[in-house]
This record gives sequence, C-alpha cells and structure tokens, in this order.
Amino acid sequence: MLVQVLDRCFEPYIDAATIAARIVHLGKEIDADYEGLNPLFIGILNGSFIFAADLLRAISVPAEISFVKLASYKGTSSTGNVVTAIGLEENLSGRHIIIVEDIIDTGRTMHAFIPELLQRQPASVKIATFLSKPEALVYPDIQVHYTGFSIPNKFVVGYGLDYDGMGRNLPDLYVLKDQ
Repeated sequence: MLVQVLDRCFEPYIDAATIAARIVHLGKEIDADYEGLNPLFIGILNGSFIFAADLLRAISVPAEISFVKLASYKGTSSTGNVVTAIGLEENLSGRHIIIVEDIIDTGRTMHAFIPELLQRQPASVKIATFLSKPEALVYPDIQVHYTGFSIPNKFVVGYGLDYDGMGRNLPDLYVLKDQ
C-alpha cells in the first residue's frame, strides 16, 4: 500500500517484522562482542531514536545510552554541512562507544563526528546503523561494524527516518516512488 508523506508518495520497502528480526540478530552480535565491557551507545538524533531503542532492548549486556543531535539533511538531500545541536555530557575516556545511526549514506556526518569523539579518548568506537547506502559513500574511511540493511541509493522514510520531519512514525520502511 502506498503512503503519502507531505507532497511525496512512497511504496513499501522493508516490513516491520523483517526489521524486528534483523535487530534481534544485531543484538546477538553486539552481546557477543561486548560481553563484560559495558558499552555506551550514542544515538544520533533525530533519526536513530527508534532504532536505538529497539537495539538497546535487543541486547543483554549491561550498557548505557546517550544521544547527540547532528543534522545534515533538508528535504530529500544532504545540505553538505553537519551541525551539532545537542552535545554529549558523558566522560568518554576509556569507554567502549557504539554510535547508533539511522542511515549511513555519504558518511559525512560520521566523518565529522568521529574525530570529535576520538579527542575524548574512548577505548573503542564502532558504528551500528539501521541502513547503509554503500554506493553513496563518499568517505571510505567510515567503517560500519553493525548494519541492519544495505540498500540502494534511494530516498526512504519510516522507522525513524523522515521527509522534512514527517513519516518517522511509520513502522515499516518505505521508498520514494518513481525515483
């Protein structure tokens, strides 16, 4: 079934049950990798909040979560600038960090954010992303360690991802029709 978000039409892409099953699998991977380490998850707002909540519920190792607000999108395309709107308060020194992103496309946001994190001397930094667009990646130094789904370079909404602030609440993932 097609959905209308503002002035655009989107068609179903990945259903909620498939998303949930993949997140359970990612949780098991993280449990195995972080046993006894108490990782700190850093969710990138706004898009990652649903994925971050579901991912945190899918792990069983002791962990903490915090959020930072970084932005680079307006409408259906990147502005090219990464803006930090809300920063981190936590001491990251010696901590194992897992950055939780909704989507890695060009990699610009992580390329700007990771050096900022590394200055705070964490023990390790890894990235968990709901979606990855390998063909859109402009910064090859960005290594994603946990990927929900790799998708083509198409615009998607739902499961936390938006089009001009709308559509985040859709439980399934939808792709822009006729791209």
